[in-house]
Amino acid sequence: MCLGYALNIVICSSKPAFVVSTEREKSLDTNEEAKAMHIPDGYLSPATCGVFGAVMIPIWMAASKRVKKTLKVRQVPFLAIGAAFSFVIMMFNVPIPGGSTGHAVGGVLVALLLGPWAACIALTVALLIQALLFGDGGITAIGANCFNMAVVLPFTGYYVYRLISSNSPAGSRRRIIAAGAGAYAGICMAALCAGIEFGLQPLLYHRANGQPLYSPYGLNVAVPAMVLGHLLVIGWVEVLVTALVVQYLQKQDAVFFEGGRS
Repeated sequence: MCLGYALNIVICSSKPAFVVSTEREKSLDTNEEAKAMHIPDGYLSPATCGVFGAVMIPIWMAASKRVKKTLKVRQVPFLAIGAAFSFVIMMFNVPIPGGSTGHAVGGVLVALLLGPWAACIALTVALLIQALLFGDGGITAIGANCFNMAVVLPFTGYYVYRLISSNSPAGSRRRIIAAGAGAYAGICMAALCAGIEFGLQPLLYHRANGQPLYSPYGLNVAVPAMVLGHLLVIGWVEVLVTALVVQYLQKQDAVFFEGGRS
């Protein structure tokens, strides 16, 4: 029920005007490939895609079971809104020095409000809709994209937030700082994972003459290009969005941040 409701909200909220399809072009230069958080088709080997798909299946099953147990009926609309929020915010690309763009994700914010397992479901829905209907991110790479943005990002950000905000009042300023720090850590860690996935391809899959079969850029190029763009620009966009929303929600109803969700 939660998944279907979230899908319905995301589809209804999608706007073709936000479509960014250049990720699918194999003519992307080094910066464009490495700084694209959504991994397009053709940059990861079928074996790599299969591994990440296999890894995500039990994670999705565990997330579904956990959400069914912990998410209250009145919170289901928030799950759908979280999926729609992440879907929309990922469509807004921000220019990065070097001629490329990146985007915020909003996954840590969903994790703070509903828990990281619910955020995994919400972000998976958003990523599926983007890949299937808007060509933003590859269909074959959906497992890798979900691992980076629906697992690494929300779980990293959530536990950084819990560590910093431990024992602080629900309406305290430390909660805002913790939310921003979690958002920054989450998106940068996801970017690092994507960079490693790109960079390993030419080492593992190449022709006899050394020509790469998939992503052509090694770890020495893919990781710095991917991580620096998020450390210097996109990470701060994520911090700003997350901190401002948390501050607003604190003023409206601090009950959102009372207790921990796992």
